[in-house]
Amino acid sequence: MKSCLKFAFAITLVIFLGMGIKGVSAQTDECAGKPVDQRISCYNDKINLLTSQSKTLSNQIAQFNAQIKLTQLKISQTEDKITLLGGRIDQLEGSLDALSTAFSSRAVETYKMSRLGDPFFILISAPNLTETISRFHYLERIQGADRDLLQRLQTAQTNYKGQKTEQEQLQKELNTQKANLDKQKADKAALLAVTKNDEKRYQKLLEEARAELAATLGLGTEKYLRDVSEGDTIGQVIPSASGCSSGQHLHFEVHVGDSVQDPNNYLKSISFSYSYDSDQYGYYGTINPHGSWNWPMNDPILINQGFGPHGFATTFYPGGVHNGIDIDSGSSATVKAVKGGKLYGGAYTCTGSYPGTLLYAKIVQSDNITVWYLHMTPQ
Repeated sequence: MKSCLKFAFAITLVIFLGMGIKGVSAQTDECAGKPVDQRISCYNDKINLLTSQSKTLSNQIAQFNAQIKLTQLKISQTEDKITLLGGRIDQLEGSLDALSTAFSSRAVETYKMSRLGDPFFILISAPNLTETISRFHYLERIQGADRDLLQRLQTAQTNYKGQKTEQEQLQKELNTQKANLDKQKADKAALLAVTKNDEKRYQKLLEEARAELAATLGLGTEKYLRDVSEGDTIGQVIPSASGCSSGQHLHFEVHVGDSVQDPNNYLKSISFSYSYDSDQYGYYGTINPHGSWNWPMNDPILINQGFGPHGFATTFYPGGVHNGIDIDSGSSATVKAVKGGKLYGGAYTCTGSYPGTLLYAKIVQSDNITVWYLHMTPQ
């Protein structure tokens, strides 16, 4: 998506945290006041209901609010479990130390007793047969008590290890939950920033995202232009807002048959930069190119949006996934074929917020791969 929509958070958040969120947070929360387990279930139901409703800015903010509250509840629940488990582990440590000390002491005494309990020694040292039998029985009881103490020690050790493992797992779960909470808050802030808390602006972005999907599904009109080779110029990125586009960028998408592919697996590793700050990577996505193809635009490469289910994609794109990479160049608007094949030029009619024609090119390669180049004039 166009980089000019990706404003820095600082000034925007001051404005919208003061006014934009107030209207949503002031709504009655029917989940509040219930026991924790019931509140978790209530927020899950609420999120499912909101997801099934039509996409609006207020609906999306309500989803973020419910997700944030749900995650906060889960964090609180996990922290309570860790605290309770910590107390049990402390008790186990005390029991384990006491049993270990007791067993060490008893082991020494039992060893001494066993030396004295030699049958020949008992026989010659005991005054009579009754005393001999009593000594044998006493030794047996001592040894039995030692075996019981050893078993209790082993059980305590097993329980301690098990609960320490559970504590470590809970801590990892807690760390993940806190990371999710940070991301949810950042995504909500980014949504308010990019839409300026305006429903019309939200619908524009939603329409643009849907139009890209419609074009790559073949809902527009297209015609064969010519055969091209790798590196040939196939057109120019439109240098302004146009049909279903808020501004200059190339949407680059790869298909194998009917399956959308991750362009990172095809484009080679190069030097590039993002049009947004690092604290927005989770919202607009990142790239990790590691393939063999040359890029469709000249250096320096600027990334406006990554591939996959990042925050912006889950908010605006059908299916919650951005199917391509949004690219711009700091030196040229020229678009080149990443591989040779049959070049087609296409158009998709857009209405509403960005009326006009979404122009695109696609190249059908001989290896059953189709590459789409959106928001450009094919030639």
